[in-house]
Amino acid sequence: MIGDLLAILLLCFCCFIFWQQRRQSELAKAAVARKCKQLDLQLLSVAFSGHKFKMRYELTHVWKWHTVYQFEFSSLGDDCYKGELIMVGFRPMHFELQPHRM
Repeated sequence: MIGDLLAILLLCFCCFIFWQQRRQSELAKAAVARKCKQLDLQLLSVAFSGHKFKMRYELTHVWKWHTVYQFEFSSLGDDCYKGELIMVGFRPMHFELQPHRM
């Protein structure tokens, strides 16, 4: 009886984590698309890269989960560059783009 209840709770927790990861991925893709549009770049692809557990700033001593997304973009249509987005929770925190032609 208790084992069944724990199994159901574990399944619910796993589904919740999966749903939150999908939501974060959609928000990351939208943030990357906005950034590319703002910089007049063509977005080619967005992919999940991994999780990191680290301090956001050295002074605050607060550890948080950082999720890293990598993306590819084009500036002139015939080239391909890489970029990276770091998200904390559902907020985009840091964009890093390779130097590219204008």
